[in-house]
Amino acid sequence: MTLTTENILLVGSILLFLSLIAGKTSYRFGVPVLLLFISIGMLAGSDGIGGIYFDNPKTAQFIGIVALNFILFSGGLDTDWRSVKPVLGQGITLSTLGVMLTAGFLGVFVWAVTDFSIYEGLLLGSIVSSTDSAAVFSILRSKNLALKGNLRPTLELESGSNDPMAYILTIVFTGIVVNQQANLLSIFPMLLQQLLIGGILGLVIGKLGSIVINRIELVYEGLYIVLVIAIMFFSFSATNFIGGNGFLAVYISAVFLGNQELIHKKSILKSFDSFAWLMQIILFLTLGLLVFPKQIIPFAGIGLVISMVLIFVARPLSVFISLIPFKIQKRSRWFISWVGLRGAVPIVLATYPLIYGAEKAHAIFNIVFFISITSVLIQGTTLSVVAKWLGLTLPENLKPRTQTDLELNDSIKSKLKEVVIPATSSVVGKQIVQIGLPKTSLIAIIKREDSYITPHGATVLNANDKLYLLAEDNDSEKEVLTSLDIPLHKSEN
Repeated sequence: MTLTTENILLVGSILLFLSLIAGKTSYRFGVPVLLLFISIGMLAGSDGIGGIYFDNPKTAQFIGIVALNFILFSGGLDTDWRSVKPVLGQGITLSTLGVMLTAGFLGVFVWAVTDFSIYEGLLLGSIVSSTDSAAVFSILRSKNLALKGNLRPTLELESGSNDPMAYILTIVFTGIVVNQQANLLSIFPMLLQQLLIGGILGLVIGKLGSIVINRIELVYEGLYIVLVIAIMFFSFSATNFIGGNGFLAVYISAVFLGNQELIHKKSILKSFDSFAWLMQIILFLTLGLLVFPKQIIPFAGIGLVISMVLIFVARPLSVFISLIPFKIQKRSRWFISWVGLRGAVPIVLATYPLIYGAEKAHAIFNIVFFISITSVLIQGTTLSVVAKWLGLTLPENLKPRTQTDLELNDSIKSKLKEVVIPATSSVVGKQIVQIGLPKTSLIAIIKREDSYITPHGATVLNANDKLYLLAEDNDSEKEVLTSLDIPLHKSEN
């Protein structure tokens, strides 16, 4: 079967439905859902029972780039700056130096044991050098791993920020392999330019985006989701246009936005969580369709060897060397080494040599695909076991409480306070998002004359509004009253 404009929606809807059913049953057997998504794509492909012929790396690459925008942006929105800040140094080191070391160690090994040139070996190493954000985010969150210390934010920060380095290395070595006259030293100025422009623009666009979201007045709540999507794509494309790394800009802008008070923030977060899952399914299905299983079989042997060296040698060496300046327990270093999941990103990067016509592009693609499958299968299914074996999981009674739809904020609220906004308060006429409520509190409901209002960020406070406040403790309660410009003696219980 060939995909056409007439049947693509029918085929796509069936594959999406099968993926959801597979995802639902995967938890019972402990198999990562991403592996099932890609398996369904392979079964539906030309070598599978579906017989769908799809052999278009450019289309797959475009789908991959769009999907990674949503996945990285969603991961950035969910990143708590307070938890990431203490591990910023080690996270950035892992996502830069760690990626370069992994690419170098694996590239030299591939050059030594195969007929690949040194540059082809380094190209292969670069493609699989970063941990996959889609795999790490989904597996850590689906398994609800409660890890000791700052392990979880470290892993999420690394996986969310190391794709740019792998992308840069892949582009450079693809150019060197295709054009033998290229200069290896060009990697350093390009690397600096991509990271600096990507980081700065990501921060600037995030700041401007928060201002636009809070100040623009859109008629429908759903349009705010569209606005955030526009900001996301603008941060990627504008950064790429002027020579920066778009993936880094997308992630940084999302981290900034996720830690600001935004209008309809809850709806934005929920929507992007859904988008991320949808894009993961579409991405893995597309890559599953792109691969021809019969072509992978001849590379299974060398692919397994390279994968084992990556998992047990190259990744641990790069992690231990990168973390030398930091005081981290050895068992934590081993666990960080083990969470070196390779998933969709390496397969997307492997399309670049195909598109540019590198001599061994097909061999590289098939080996990378095999590495990604074995990584998710071996490491993804054993994260919980390894964490427990290393003694890095929290006891059941100390695990963070899982949020439900009944929780209105990230913190557990315990104090209810009823206050009235005096006519003299400076917050009269202001939107809730503008008054700077502490993150440990919120306004649950507003009574205005004889009606009750469910508040959101754009709600304007009026004089004599009666607010029902939820606060975490006495200190939070005092901060709320200060933000509302209400003297403590005027508040009423």
